Amino acid sequence: MRKKSTSKKNLSSDFIVAVNRKARFDYSILETFSAGLVLTGSEVKSLRNGNCQLKDSYVIFKRSEPYIQKAHIGPYRPAADRNHEPERKRKLLLNKQEIKKLLGQLHQKGLSCVPLKIYFKNGRAKMELALVKGKQKRDKRETVKRKEMDRAARRAMKKTR
Repeated sequence: MRKKSTSKKNLSSDFIVAVNRKARFDYSILETFSAGLVLTGSEVKSLRNGNCQLKDSYVIFKRSEPYIQKAHIGPYRPAADRNHEPERKRKLLLNKQEIKKLLGQLHQKGLSCVPLKIYFKNGRAKMELALVKGKQKRDKRETVKRKEMDRAARRAMKKTR
């Protein structure tokens, strides 16, 4: 028996394209959602090259449909004349129950929705969204202290080995 040729690219590979670290520092995360993205061809190619930045991006709702705003997906060089606009609004794909839940909770005081990461799952571009509440300055200081203490503990454990 002959083996099947593996000339096709493995689309089932999962990998993270971009992470919004600032969101985890500035906000306390209440709940996370996974959403699909509506993208053009050049945007997908650019994402596969890792050319994306989520800093300062956020989710808006127009006619009860979620869109990601200010997510920078850099232009794909070989596409030249058929390229996309880097910071355009991109539609997010969520089911109706998730949209209703998000809209209901966003109307509460002080809550917003921000992206945490963009990743590929089974060949499809996905975005992890979070329902967040802003941290105050003292909360941020506590986070920094906790990280420094963890680092010091890891260093001490490493020295004892």
